[in-house]
Amino acid sequence: MVLDDPAATLEIAGGKGSALAELARAGLPVPDGFHVTTAAYRAFVTAAGLAERIEEALGQPDAGKRIRALFTESELPGSLREAIVTAYARLGEGQDGGHGDATVAVRSSATAEDLPDFSFAGQQDTYLNIRGEQALLSAVRDCWASLWTDRAITYRDRAGIAHQDVTLAVVVQKLVAADAAGVMFTVDPLGGPADRMVLNAAWGLGEAVVSGLVTPDTIYVDRATLEITDRLTASKEMMTAPTEDGTHEVAVPADLRDAPVLSDAEAGELARLGTRIEELYAEPRDIEWAREQGRFLILQARPITAAASPRPEVWNDSTGTESLWTSANLGEAVPDVMTPATWSFVRQFMREVMVGATLEGRPMYGNIGGRFYMNLSVTATLAAAFGQGRKFAQANELVFGRLPEGVEIPLLPASKLHVWRDTLGEAARVVSRIRANGKHLPTFLEEAPARCEGLRARVSGAPSADELRELWDTEVGEYFRLCCHMLQAATRKDGDTLVKVRGALRDLVGEEDADLMTTGLGDGARLASMGPLLGLEQLARGEIDRDTYTRTYGHRGPHEFEISLARPAEDPQWIDRQLAALSSVQQDADARLGRQAEARAAAWERFAARHPNRVDAMRRTVDRWAASARLREAARTEVARVFWLLRDVVVRAGELTGHGDDLFFLDAREIQTVLAGDERPLAAVPARRAAYELYRSLPTYPTLIRGEFDPQTWAADPNRRADLYDAHTTVPPSDTVSGSPASGGVMEGIARVVATVEEGETLRPGEILVTTVTNIGWTPLFTRISAIVTDVGANLSHASIVARELGIPAVVGCGNATTRIRTGQRIRVDGGHGTVEVLAEA
Repeated sequence: MVLDDPAATLEIAGGKGSALAELARAGLPVPDGFHVTTAAYRAFVTAAGLAERIEEALGQPDAGKRIRALFTESELPGSLREAIVTAYARLGEGQDGGHGDATVAVRSSATAEDLPDFSFAGQQDTYLNIRGEQALLSAVRDCWASLWTDRAITYRDRAGIAHQDVTLAVVVQKLVAADAAGVMFTVDPLGGPADRMVLNAAWGLGEAVVSGLVTPDTIYVDRATLEITDRLTASKEMMTAPTEDGTHEVAVPADLRDAPVLSDAEAGELARLGTRIEELYAEPRDIEWAREQGRFLILQARPITAAASPRPEVWNDSTGTESLWTSANLGEAVPDVMTPATWSFVRQFMREVMVGATLEGRPMYGNIGGRFYMNLSVTATLAAAFGQGRKFAQANELVFGRLPEGVEIPLLPASKLHVWRDTLGEAARVVSRIRANGKHLPTFLEEAPARCEGLRARVSGAPSADELRELWDTEVGEYFRLCCHMLQAATRKDGDTLVKVRGALRDLVGEEDADLMTTGLGDGARLASMGPLLGLEQLARGEIDRDTYTRTYGHRGPHEFEISLARPAEDPQWIDRQLAALSSVQQDADARLGRQAEARAAAWERFAARHPNRVDAMRRTVDRWAASARLREAARTEVARVFWLLRDVVVRAGELTGHGDDLFFLDAREIQTVLAGDERPLAAVPARRAAYELYRSLPTYPTLIRGEFDPQTWAADPNRRADLYDAHTTVPPSDTVSGSPASGGVMEGIARVVATVEEGETLRPGEILVTTVTNIGWTPLFTRISAIVTDVGANLSHASIVARELGIPAVVGCGNATTRIRTGQRIRVDGGHGTVEVLAEA
């Protein structure tokens, strides 16, 4: 059916197709194309005998995967293939009578789509840059199959739409070779002034805007005069571009990143098209557009659903990747869904401390549904290029935990020469900087607390927005970078010693004695992770006062890197609650450390008896590693302190501008723009708040993610795994609980499953703590427990280090502990073998 056929109704061409047909009939600029109707879909389903098999699959686990496999395995009827190929051939006919395969976009168009009461945008698939008959036929079948993704099934269930009532058409159109694209709203969708239109524009194809990959330019147009009333030009770092096998995200050329996409005249021309479309439908419209060789084309026009409820931004760096991502280690430091302000500071921190932060256009780290992930494919590719694959695997296990059986890290398609070219120069500069900073590290650590406190006082007392902005530009920003560089220097100092010492000791004395011989870091409060606990006991004994404790540890807590959340020292009852909990402890940290010191001495005696000639050398190696570990933790505590300073900056900016906590939903550069008196960035706040609340409402995502991951679809799956998600295969969750052996010993006791450190206050003395992940904010709880089990963690995670120091059995990185163990069950934790066994029900 040709695109503008009057018979292209909702029932025949779907929501998207019928809307495009109406636009084309009205003479609006729509790319040429044709419809593959719902009748074709039904003919395919009938010919392949799929109806009953779909109904049967809907009641089973992995319904979406099962149904899509049915579509992939089935052939199109011959008559249907011929009709599609014939229509495609006509599309490739040129004005001069020539013929060639047209390059097309193949878009799904469901009968329950773009309706007044529901927005099904993004629930079915689109395929761009399709060329050739076979590629087109495969894309049509893939579009039909996308009616049955887990995401689409879940959405229809929530909307109360029966699956059998929905069919799918497909729209095939000539691909627009867009140099720019975006979205236009004929009224402000975020509830702004009723007399303005809103245009979003970015470079390349429109998918970068629709998917949330890039922050686009925003232009406001007066609805009556079609004149530009305001514009905000964004920094557009990525864009979607066509490739031989579809599309790919590429970097925007440097000279275009901060350049406006549309001139005032072009914005006015686009707005006139929007007015015509609104008049055609007699209601406001959400319009996708593209620009090709100076000409505007309309790709879609749907109703604006629920203008008072902004569409959440999409925060998802897994889109379009085959990478293996992990939140281990990072999820410990930043366990929360991050606000945009926090994410902007975390990104700056990573840019300052990581070499090769991007490779082949892929970042070494990313934001998936608001949570912080490391791209192991990038780091593994870097290691392989420099012949460090084995050392990387050892370090990776210590830092990020063991990979589940069968899981491998996919490498990026980058040649060694390419990697060397992109990283050697940067690596040389970083090594030089680390060497220089290492010399100043002791002085920095001594002066940092007072220096940061002084800056905090000046920030809180800044009398005006201009003075706060100047202080941020001249001193706060520089101090933040200095803290990042000093942590980098501390982390890289003797960085491979741990890998060597752990491996050597494990081979010589076994896992349990290796653990014992590398404890003692926390003796005398020399390890920052132990500081809050040992300091609290000093406070309880009257050895220090409350002000000293607050000044030393008040910036350390479970949410210390999320700047929208208060630090522990900002809570007047914080110390009192901790002291009250401490009173129920049967054995304090000092006693536990003493007992562990005796066990450590015995382990060294056993080592000396077996390897008398190696004792001195091994002690020197362990001591060097211990000093390095303490140095890293000391530098990290100053980074945590500087994040409190950054929180103060944003809080004060909110006070001075009158916009309060709205500023937590802007990035650092946007906050500075608002401080300068330009309030245009605030238009993005509602959509970002909506995204933040959406992602916070979901369970914590899997520790390991392979390929594209949709948090909502995963959360709706009752059979989801909490440890691993693989976009290509489904592995049922395990009923057994096991993980990395983090701290030796066997303990039986009653399990207490808690989600937050605040819930941890319900722990009774001697119970076994079962939780997702711990960080320094959990340390004061450790003297109340007899063992610990976590979903996330590795040998160098917080739970492992503190448990070893205190002699508490620990199994970390289980992935499924919080879903398989229930509060009240009696369990056995074997920290030496990494196993957890349920002995009796609650």
